[in-house]
Amino acid sequence: MRASASLLAVLALAVGLVVVPFASADEHSPGEPGEAPVEAGVAPGVGVPDSRPGEAFADPKIAELQESATEVQEELDDLTSRVADAQRALDEAEAQREEAASKREDAEAALREKQDEVDDFSRAMYTGMGRPDDMRMLLTAQSTEDVLAGSSMIRMLRSEQDERLFDALDRHRAAVDAEREAEAAHEAAEERAEELERRSNDASNRADAISSELRGPIGEANDAVVAQQRAQEKRNAKTAANWESYLDRLDEAGIDPPSAAALRDLDSLPSGLRTVEAIDGTVQAGVAQTSVNGERLLVLPEETVEAVSSAVDALGKPYVPRDEGEGPVAYSCDGLVRAAFDAGGLELPERAPEQLARGVRVPHADAQPGDLVFIGPEKYGVQHVGIVLDDRTMLAADGRIASVAVTDLPASDSSLAVVRPALGLRDEARDVPRRDDGELTWRCGGVELPMTTGGGTEHDGAGAWGGYPNGMIPSSALCAIGVSSHTLRCDAAQAFVAMSQAYAGEFGERLCVTDSYRTFDAQVDLYHRKPALAAVPGTSNHGWGLALDMCGGVQSFGTPQFRWMAENAPEFGWIHPNWARQGGGREEPWHWEYVGRG
Repeated sequence: MRASASLLAVLALAVGLVVVPFASADEHSPGEPGEAPVEAGVAPGVGVPDSRPGEAFADPKIAELQESATEVQEELDDLTSRVADAQRALDEAEAQREEAASKREDAEAALREKQDEVDDFSRAMYTGMGRPDDMRMLLTAQSTEDVLAGSSMIRMLRSEQDERLFDALDRHRAAVDAEREAEAAHEAAEERAEELERRSNDASNRADAISSELRGPIGEANDAVVAQQRAQEKRNAKTAANWESYLDRLDEAGIDPPSAAALRDLDSLPSGLRTVEAIDGTVQAGVAQTSVNGERLLVLPEETVEAVSSAVDALGKPYVPRDEGEGPVAYSCDGLVRAAFDAGGLELPERAPEQLARGVRVPHADAQPGDLVFIGPEKYGVQHVGIVLDDRTMLAADGRIASVAVTDLPASDSSLAVVRPALGLRDEARDVPRRDDGELTWRCGGVELPMTTGGGTEHDGAGAWGGYPNGMIPSSALCAIGVSSHTLRCDAAQAFVAMSQAYAGEFGERLCVTDSYRTFDAQVDLYHRKPALAAVPGTSNHGWGLALDMCGGVQSFGTPQFRWMAENAPEFGWIHPNWARQGGGREEPWHWEYVGRG
């Protein structure tokens, strides 16, 4: 994840570049049923176009603050590691100083002991008292040999005493020198730690100041996002109403949509139906048309009608980037397509690349409601898929909008291909574009960074999603977990609810939660108050809605509740990251992260 740190920093603080093109609603549909622009009366024209495509917020002040915040964040990220290293060095220096002091005290005790022995020996030499000194040996000697032998013994005894004393003095001197060196090393380590702590506090204060300055612009941007969300809701509602109107027209005309198989055989269409011309002058399989009061009306297969109806019912549901996004709470783009057509009775592969590889293609200009449009560009591979509504709009679980929404249909030069599920699946898959080496992974219109199964930093295991900065994800993109007001990204929320139910079966009560999604502002505040515990603002997994802090026993190592989580949480896609484990560097038994099950 370290290689992605700069990208994370940019995404986390890109407040002024909110890439969430929520479309405002246009009161005038381009094609109320019977008024479609492609071929008069043929397409149902259910979609409502985006009147402000691609608009984003680009306040120069926000851009300037963003740049400053990115610099501070990178500095904090670096200082956090260096402060930890400095503290470890200080702890080691303190231990070495204590050890040196202990050795010096032992050497002093040994010196005192030797000095006492020497003093006793000296007193004995001068007082005699039966001790063998030179004078006594001389006076009592009976021969020359006795004198020489006695003098030699005295010198030996003196030599032994002196040697022991000098050894003690040498050890004491060495211990004192070692203690001085340890003290100097400790002072240097202490000064280094204090300097880094001062710089870290300064950077934290600057981050706090920048956060305060950002509150106003962020509030304005959020207000604009809310306004666009409301416009998107209006657009979705209008599209849903148009689709219902189309179905009503079919019902009023007494038309029961035929099966997909019946519309594949162009030589024997059901009575009252006729073919639809293709762009190349031939006819299209899988769709038909009829006349109602002199107007032509498109007739889609029963399975397609059911699929589109199911997708329309999902409008407004949250987007999730993971493979689990097949509803009914939240959807990924290919998960929505698969779920919708499964409801209609047409089986599709799970992922967008396989859906394109096995699908039967039709020209972009022949796209009809219920067809699938696949979006590139090729260097990113098959990164998005939507359900065509008419010649201007599609319905998709969109990573930029973070919900199932009506969006603009891409131009033909921006789409990879159009597939018609009503024509079935190819027996053999064809080659499809793959992401170029080194390119970012795009999924459903948004960047997706890989998730890991643990690691050494707070932001391991998570990544940017939905096009939103860390800690600035709108509530519409998150889902409640059923505990107080806590929310998470929707796939994480679904997994938590299932895990909590399993936990309750063991302990008789649901999982306890103290913290979940954390806004950027809250991250800055927490880091300012607890820099040793909190992640650098903009890098916390809480800011991606992918982390929980837990209670109820889980917050302590060794409890039955913690052991249950350690044994069972991975089955639900939740892990206790390496850095938070016992001996992991920053022990936090209460902190758990969602990494998915695939």
